[in-house]
Amino acid sequence: MSAGGGATSLVLAGGGTGGHIEPMLALADALRRREPGLRITCLGTARGMESRLVPARGYDLRLIPPVPLPRRPTPDLLRVPGRVRRSVAETRALLDELDADVVVGFGGYVALPAYLAAWRAGVSVVVHEQNALPGLANRVGARLAARVTVTVPGTPLRRGEHVGMPLRSAITTLDRAGRRAEARAAFGLDDDRPTLLVFGGSQGAAALNRAATAAADALTAAGIQVLHARGPKNTDVTVPGRPAGTAPYVVVDYLERMDLAYAAADLALCRSGAVTVAELSAVGLPAAFVPLPIGNGEQRRNALPVVEAGGGLLVEDADLSAAWIEATLVPLLTDPAALCGYAAHAAAAGVPDADERLADIVLEVARDR
Repeated sequence: MSAGGGATSLVLAGGGTGGHIEPMLALADALRRREPGLRITCLGTARGMESRLVPARGYDLRLIPPVPLPRRPTPDLLRVPGRVRRSVAETRALLDELDADVVVGFGGYVALPAYLAAWRAGVSVVVHEQNALPGLANRVGARLAARVTVTVPGTPLRRGEHVGMPLRSAITTLDRAGRRAEARAAFGLDDDRPTLLVFGGSQGAAALNRAATAAADALTAAGIQVLHARGPKNTDVTVPGRPAGTAPYVVVDYLERMDLAYAAADLALCRSGAVTVAELSAVGLPAAFVPLPIGNGEQRRNALPVVEAGGGLLVEDADLSAAWIEATLVPLLTDPAALCGYAAHAAAAGVPDADERLADIVLEVARDR
């Protein structure tokens, strides 16, 4: 219950990218299922994806000034302290207005001012880190938090508790085997062929597009059908139609229903963003992970626990080619026993109830307050 005597007020800070927003909304859904009377408010910025996604899921969105942090020293770095002060002041006023009991942060440029404002206001903080390598906002937040939670075991974050990645119920409740026929029919795939799913995030990935389309003949000649999400801007990525009676290669711009795509597939070829890795392991779909070759190496670290558990393969971006697909994925996709083993290990590495685990922690902190 809030300090003012009303319903418990929870403020969730996870704007910016889908990797922050999706776990935030999955937690919000879990909390609402538990206690419909909770007051749940999401923080975001006008320019982030949250301005569209949060209201669409039925949650109140309040906007705060973003505090983007330069990755390397630039003159813009000198302006950061002033931006932080202004954003923290506005966020503090908002927390007072909402009579917040707990702030739950998911990292990024929305979370940092939320953590600092909560600390100044005496509001309890819970941190959730999605990646194997934490960002600056969560490293700061962990020092101020009542509880710190992580997706990947061994994440170097102070007092981190492993809970996994909160995911949408459409993913965590997916019966892949039970929906396989429906899913394959939805994408125009044959019911009984081994199936490779290729995707590179919402915008696609050029390296995956090149390698997969170059391997199209080898894949379909082996009886393997492909569902390939190329990205909405990559309209030049095409594959000639397959002759009648042979394995289809279906190219789409974007996958609105990832649950059906997962149900249709036996193996994925994809990047290894934190949400992607968590979703695949939660549904027991093995993957060949191709970490993004830029940044701090977090995508490689995200995939390693699943790969080391036997639930997938890891190939560096520079090594991915049509020849690698033909030499490595074609034999795997045509070996049902091997696929089954990979799927079992992927599922064993997954945490399908992370949303409930995190909800337990948040409600416990709220009760303690």
